[in-house]
Amino acid sequence: MRRRNTELGLLVLVVCITAGAYVLATLGLDSEIPVDIGPFLLVVCGLLLFANLITRRTAPQGDPILLPVAGLLNGIGYVMIARIDQDLAALQAVWSLIGLAAFAATLAVVRHTRDLAAYRWTIGLVGLALIALPFTPFGQEINGARIWVQIGPVNFQPGEFAKLALACFFAAYLVEKRELLALGSWGIGRLRIPDPKHLGPVLVAWGVSLAVMAYQTDLGSALLFFTLFLVMLWVATQRASYLVVGFTLFALGSYAAWTQFGHIRQRLRIWLDPWADVQDEGFQIAQAAFAMADGGLTGTGLGLSGRVAIPFAETDFIFAVIAQELGLAGAAVVLMSYVLLVGSGLRVAIRAADPFDKLLATGLSTLLGVQAFVIIAGVTRLLPLTGITLPFVSYGGSSLISNYILIALLLRISDENAPERLAAKTTAREVAP
Repeated sequence: MRRRNTELGLLVLVVCITAGAYVLATLGLDSEIPVDIGPFLLVVCGLLLFANLITRRTAPQGDPILLPVAGLLNGIGYVMIARIDQDLAALQAVWSLIGLAAFAATLAVVRHTRDLAAYRWTIGLVGLALIALPFTPFGQEINGARIWVQIGPVNFQPGEFAKLALACFFAAYLVEKRELLALGSWGIGRLRIPDPKHLGPVLVAWGVSLAVMAYQTDLGSALLFFTLFLVMLWVATQRASYLVVGFTLFALGSYAAWTQFGHIRQRLRIWLDPWADVQDEGFQIAQAAFAMADGGLTGTGLGLSGRVAIPFAETDFIFAVIAQELGLAGAAVVLMSYVLLVGSGLRVAIRAADPFDKLLATGLSTLLGVQAFVIIAGVTRLLPLTGITLPFVSYGGSSLISNYILIALLLRISDENAPERLAAKTTAREVAP
């Protein structure tokens, strides 16, 4: 239980940081200590203690870093959302509760991640169905992107859950066919590729997902799925030629998208020169730049960033708000948290003995890292803005729930491949008659 005790200590630290930040943000806005600080502390402590108790019972040997870092990012995001809009903060608290419930349910239901490989075709079809769901009568177009689904009072993004399903499908299929995919029976000159009948299913799943995302004008998710597919294919086959072919296809696809889709040309135009139309198309990017410059090294202080208003700050541009109120130092803390989270996930992958577990952990870590990189790069103008959410930080129930499920899967893989468990299995095999 040493790992769980370490996790509990880190969670207590997360509670202190979140509560302190909440008090400071409220003081910055109203110059008084929030009257609900007592219930707030109880709720935060209760949720994180509940998560720790669940991991003690269901994944006692799991990695002790994953949950506290996710909780820290979730807490920072909640404080920033509460500073922007109290009504949205109340909804985010509900989504956090549901996300931790999904975390607990995943650990309780998925006792062995390798069992998921047996349902790879079903999981793959579910992933494609989720991607296509916005095209049904339940689909909704919001802010120019048709990625939402409204069923009764519930409004969610099915693509957030599709990424988990496709990661499981890719991992299961690539593990089964990795030797055939690595051989390369077809080729042009020195470039060898596998028989299309072996690579076909994953190419279909990847191609359909990208085509649908492009039609939905969801560029961020399309880039996320492309990177997921390419990284998992490279890790499964250990052939660098796939990276060369993949980047070539990406360049060709980007050029084709630029020539065919007006919204992509618009995004590129804003990215290259937001100041050309700073009062309209480039307003968000310009305001984010002003906000981050206003923050400087140490920030304006929590709750003291009212001088620069950023549209949709709680979703697309919450990193700019963090950089303004906490400065470069606070933004670096968020970046390092993602590095620590992704690094812990890749460490889980390295230690995994089972090939499916290894590849699935790699895919899940890639999803977290690429999603965080793409949105932060968009806010800082390193890349064109894509509009995907910052994991655990941005407002949004679908993203929060799916990412807590992702953390639960990494914890399950970590628990199953803990050195203590692997040593016990080895000993049991040695003493068996």
